[in-house]
Amino acid sequence: MTLSTATPVRLRRFVPAVSAVTLALSATYAAVLVVLLPAQVAALDPDAKATNLAIVTTVSFALTVAAQPLIGARSDRTGGRLGRRAPWMLGCAVVAAVLLVTLGAVHTLAALAVVWALAQFALNGVDIAASAAVPDQVPVARRGSVFAVLGFVAVLGAALGVVAAGEATDARGPYASLAVAVVVVAGLYVLLDRDRPVVAPAVPAGRARWAGVREAAATMSRTPVFARGLAARLLFGLAYQLVYAFQLYVLVDHVGVPEDQAQAVLVRLTVGVLVAILVGAVVAGWWSDRVRDRRPFMAGASALLAVALVVPVVVPTVAGMAVFAVLKGLAFGAFAACGTALATEAMPHGGATAGRDLGVYNVATNVPQTVAPALAAALVGSAGGYPALFAVAAVVAVLALWVSARIPAPAPEA
Repeated sequence: MTLSTATPVRLRRFVPAVSAVTLALSATYAAVLVVLLPAQVAALDPDAKATNLAIVTTVSFALTVAAQPLIGARSDRTGGRLGRRAPWMLGCAVVAAVLLVTLGAVHTLAALAVVWALAQFALNGVDIAASAAVPDQVPVARRGSVFAVLGFVAVLGAALGVVAAGEATDARGPYASLAVAVVVVAGLYVLLDRDRPVVAPAVPAGRARWAGVREAAATMSRTPVFARGLAARLLFGLAYQLVYAFQLYVLVDHVGVPEDQAQAVLVRLTVGVLVAILVGAVVAGWWSDRVRDRRPFMAGASALLAVALVVPVVVPTVAGMAVFAVLKGLAFGAFAACGTALATEAMPHGGATAGRDLGVYNVATNVPQTVAPALAAALVGSAGGYPALFAVAAVVAVLALWVSARIPAPAPEA
């Protein structure tokens, strides 16, 4: 029997609680990565903005790539009145808030890289605690729909974060607001989610403190659904992230939007992306619950992303970027909802190690975020410019399609 079937789920309490956390996290990541951090980096040295942004994001993501598996594994072993996930969520939220406020006050490239890396580590702790709570409490048959709801609030949060950050004249204000939001929603989760497990379930014994993370990697060789799903997510994430961090520069240097108008255009395009993500997540999540198969939606999303990445090369205009934004948003929403739902269905030990396993799965998101900026900078600087960047990303999306099509069907839940 899995944890989610052993623990009765009252979605009317759980979904609002975890949705509030998702809202704040999405607002924070979108505001920082799309608006605040690129603007801070560009202000330091406009001529080296692409290289410097790649340095900051690569360093920060590299230092935080293991955050989710480590914190997830520790939360699996946490017991007590607040449950497994809430203590880590609340503690990491407080640390992240302090670091976000600090990030708004630093003015050197090294300081930006270090403080953002530490903030990301803490934010990843909040993220994995929220993610692992879903298989803890939601039955398999409802997970696609629940992840679709979370996709909706992620879209809303990211839109709010980008719009608010884009209108601010001083980075310190948005950073402070994001810090407060992260702490408040973590506190609300503790208050609202009264149905969470209050005692940690049995975790397979006989392991050292961090041996569970190493064991998770070995488990993949015996769990092809999980392993191939992770590989597909890694490739999809790389294709998406290759362009994501450089969107502001694409508008200026590839499309030809004046610098004083580019940020406003980016805000509008980002809102379009987020609405498309919402549609993709809701439709694919609900539909995959109905047909009880996530794999066709993952393959279809990969194909759609490949098509989207060709559009800005063929039509290098704001209109072309708008089409690109909508298509890639639909693809991302569908893949995120169905890929994560599939991962929760393929976890070993009946979900007892959900934090660890989802932490490992989410590395497939962090690794592309780590390597994509440096690879994108190399492609833009010396391998053909932005057309080469879009072409390589499209090829990677096709590889994600191929891997997604080869995922075997998961075994029915006991």
